[in-house]
Amino acid sequence: MTSLGAVDLQALRPGPEYWEHVARGEVPYQRCGACDAVVSYPRVVCPSCGATSLSWQVSSGRGIVYSATTVHVRDAEPYTVALVDLQEGVRVMVRIDDAVPDDPPIGSPVLVAASELDGKPALRAAFAGDDEDA
Repeated sequence: MTSLGAVDLQALRPGPEYWEHVARGEVPYQRCGACDAVVSYPRVVCPSCGATSLSWQVSSGRGIVYSATTVHVRDAEPYTVALVDLQEGVRVMVRIDDAVPDDPPIGSPVLVAASELDGKPALRAAFAGDDEDA
């Protein structure tokens, strides 16, 4: 067992860096330098091999909707939230702006992009066109 001693645990939190990438317009994920595993959600240690050599990568944004649901909020338009499997092997949660409420687009190709939602960085998706392979 390793002792963390005087390690600043706040400095180890990868979440803020993830959102900085999104704010710069990227769809980020991590890859392990030791075993080449794709890592999703942001972490400090690779869940596959335990290495700490994780680096940030940028996704193409192309993916397929794995699961989706419509969110109904009082006094607001319903919207679709989905889990999308990106080509790089990462699963992300996004809002799909052009989805039809209550018609889950499971299996549909989408393009995920960094955006803003309520003034904060967010990942959003739109259906991929016929000329765009997801």
